[in-house]
Amino acid sequence: MKRGWIAPASKLFRATRPRRQMISLKRYLDMDRTGAEERSDAESDALLPATVAAYRSALAEMGACGLEVCPPLGGELKQGLEKLGERLMGRLSLVGVEETKTGVGEQLVLWGQRTARHYRETTREVKEILLAMAHAAESVGERDQRCAAQITCVTAQLRKVANLEDLAEIRTSIQNSAAELKSSIDRMTAEGKTALEQLRGQVSKYQARLQEAERIASLDALTGVRSRTWVEGQLELLLHAGRALCVAILDIDGFKQVNDEHGHLVGDELLKHFASELKSASRSADIIGRWGGDEFILLMQCGLAEAKAQSDRLQKWVCGNYTVQGNSDPIKLRVDASLGLAEHLPGETMKALIDRADAEMYREKAASRALKAVVLR
Repeated sequence: MKRGWIAPASKLFRATRPRRQMISLKRYLDMDRTGAEERSDAESDALLPATVAAYRSALAEMGACGLEVCPPLGGELKQGLEKLGERLMGRLSLVGVEETKTGVGEQLVLWGQRTARHYRETTREVKEILLAMAHAAESVGERDQRCAAQITCVTAQLRKVANLEDLAEIRTSIQNSAAELKSSIDRMTAEGKTALEQLRGQVSKYQARLQEAERIASLDALTGVRSRTWVEGQLELLLHAGRALCVAILDIDGFKQVNDEHGHLVGDELLKHFASELKSASRSADIIGRWGGDEFILLMQCGLAEAKAQSDRLQKWVCGNYTVQGNSDPIKLRVDASLGLAEHLPGETMKALIDRADAEMYREKAASRALKAVVLR
């Protein structure tokens, strides 16, 4: 491959897309039943965990490849595949395996489509910038040629002056030549400024469009809040800045039950509504992102006391009754969310900070479940 050559996104997608057989874990569960009697009990007991571990490793590698191919969008694929791999940690069933296989396929197709679109848009904008610069260069070249011709004429006239003997004629010729030379230089300067301003305007316009394309790529495709990859980048910058910083992790309680009872489309609509309410209740300086599944993250550049007050207000705002559109009729849902808050400690890594906020969220979720259990008794 030549240096500097960028493969089209469709080729990148085809090159990194695994074969369909690689996705089907069910194939491993069904294969070689006739030879099962020949295996020892220990081998049989070890086969399924080893297969699951290999499958989860393959999902992790696919996510890493997606992130390498398209950093702005690969983080979402990596995160989605990791979530699907976590489903295989518990008790396995054929239904669960089939759902995981379907989910992996959907994740890869969506990532491929968005990656291809992202690279098409970016390539188009870059081409237009290059064409604008080429046109400006041509204009400058044409202008320089015209000015060079004019200056050559003035130079020839000045040479003729040297052969003149009448002082008045010499003075008149010099004045005329000087006027023509000044006119050429002024015209050259004016045309240069015009060409430069036009080029600046075109580059500014295309740069704005590129920035908009990057902004869209930094958003979570479903909810419209920031993607996990983008939030991680911002969090690293804030940690290096050394300012006061708090992180909140929010998780919708009982979200799996919503998907099980009403379907994933209803679950997706609920996530959209929840994210919209989350943005409405947050301050302009706060950074909101989807951390994964039904988990959201909030970065607040303030101390713990202020962050606690904001988190309490936000939690009250987003929890309550929601109405989402079902397959036929609107569905009313009661939504609660658990929140974990952690303040950054000096020298603490990003992972350690997130882990503390996540642990606080799970502690609140467990306490909420225990309270509900007492109330129902």
